[in-house]
Amino acid sequence: KRILKKAVVCLISKHISVAFTLKPCSPTSFTEQFTVHTSRSLQVVLVGGHTELSCQLSPPESAEHMQVGWYRDHYQPISVYKKEKKLSGKSTQNYTNHTVLLKDALGEGKMTLRIHNVSITDEGKYHCFFKDGDISEEAVVDLKVAALGLDIQINVHAPDSKGLVVECNSGGWYPQPQMKWRDSRGNVVPASSKTFSEDGAGLLHLKTSVLIKNSTHGPITCCFHNPVTSQEKRASI
Repeated sequence: KRILKKAVVCLISKHISVAFTLKPCSPTSFTEQFTVHTSRSLQVVLVGGHTELSCQLSPPESAEHMQVGWYRDHYQPISVYKKEKKLSGKSTQNYTNHTVLLKDALGEGKMTLRIHNVSITDEGKYHCFFKDGDISEEAVVDLKVAALGLDIQINVHAPDSKGLVVECNSGGWYPQPQMKWRDSRGNVVPASSKTFSEDGAGLLHLKTSVLIKNSTHGPITCCFHNPVTSQEKRASI
């Protein structure tokens, strides 16, 4: 289709050459407009897992002659590829052996970024781009990272005669979960304290306590709720 269009323009230029002087037509002087879209604009992955971010040209066409790649916010490159310049696999040091640019479907206008062993630092917006001559289009995928913590541990202390202090704690969470205490009827019991700390990997260790008075009957439940995955962990005493 492109070759036919160029041929028509060249033919017309011959007929009007008396009035105008036109530059010779070249195979790369015309580029059709295209757009880029992603299958999912928001993607959630668990810490330690792997994920694939994909984008597609529309209308579908081969992108083997284009410059393509992915970058993070603030134009931090992850992987850039252009067949003619042999930039395959070009990436920043932080992403070496951590990401792979899958190019097998470039002939269909599709490109995929595979991320291995996902960590907290991988969370953020990923920009996919296709560049053909002077035309460049991109799409964005928002990657959310989550971690479901370890089983909840419960400890009981008796500081004085006013009641018992029940404390529950759990590590390995991300992002910060919602922490709630509930009585036997499902009513929320106000917490006496809530604290958290962060380890070297960015995962959170949380601790919450509640004062149980003599008037309290039945089991009391500690609940940690991850707001990204909607997963929960509970423990009762």
